[in-house]
Amino acid sequence: MRTFNVPTRDEVSVESQQLFDALEKKLGMVPNLYASIGYSGNALASYLTFQDAQAQGTFNAKQREAVNLVVSQVNGCTYCQAAHTTLGKMNGFTEEETIALRQGRSSDAKLNAIVGLAKSLVENRGRASEDKVEEFLAQGYDQAALVDLVALVASKTLANYVHNLFDFAIDFPEAQPLEEAINA
Repeated sequence: MRTFNVPTRDEVSVESQQLFDALEKKLGMVPNLYASIGYSGNALASYLTFQDAQAQGTFNAKQREAVNLVVSQVNGCTYCQAAHTTLGKMNGFTEEETIALRQGRSSDAKLNAIVGLAKSLVENRGRASEDKVEEFLAQGYDQAALVDLVALVASKTLANYVHNLFDFAIDFPEAQPLEEAINA
């Protein structure tokens, strides 16, 4: 299979260079995921805008990280598992909670409904199991929240697919493989 390098600032379009500069200023680095999406300035701009818009939606940062963890696990994206384990901990999750979330479960009823439905959406290509939809709605969420959840799943799936296709290096502390974490 062809090997793709993570592009440097000098190897991308002017549009991507400006986004790289903004990311460097905001994060102190340009994560390999964003750099690789930056092969297309349009895709990177769209992705970052979509992420920012979702931050204004139904779910808070901790809930979004829970979705990111389970979607990345189901999609087999080790890069995003690592990134969102780190970000999840920064948002208050313990290591054990990040592992449970990657499995699609939580001891918190609302989070359990969110990650259970997100997992079902990914596993069933959008045709979530009826019981997971009902569990989600029973937690007080409405149709707007349902669409916001689909948007989060879609956003993270894009990132997962970019990594799975390009297979670039993970620039976060690696997440423990789920099988090892469960047996530990």
